[in-house]
Amino acid sequence: MVLYVGLGNAQFGKKNSLHFKNSRSPGKDLSIYCTFNKESLGNVDLNHGETYVFSFHGKFDFKNKIDCNFRKESFYAKIRAFESGTGAFDHGKKNFWDAREDGIYFTHGKKAPKLEYTWISN
Repeated sequence: MVLYVGLGNAQFGKKNSLHFKNSRSPGKDLSIYCTFNKESLGNVDLNHGETYVFSFHGKFDFKNKIDCNFRKESFYAKIRAFESGTGAFDHGKKNFWDAREDGIYFTHGKKAPKLEYTWISN
């Protein structure tokens, strides 16, 4: 008997990764601040066209969550960039986040990105 579980782009034992891209207009910077299970990961500033990749193994907590604040001029978006169970079962999950003028788009890399979050005025 064979048990097969589909995990999308995942590979058991591999690091998970978040890919953040600034696809806004030229000259439009993007600031991203994230927390991993409420611990600060710091701030990243991206120029137009830049991508930042954060690779990690999950912590041995009940749940692993990475929350991020995206900021552009006088707008922001709060997103849940990653969520999974304990890090004991990491499987190389890849989340791709693309900041555009109308909001934040998401994909696992196999399908076209879809709008997940819109910008909120400060």
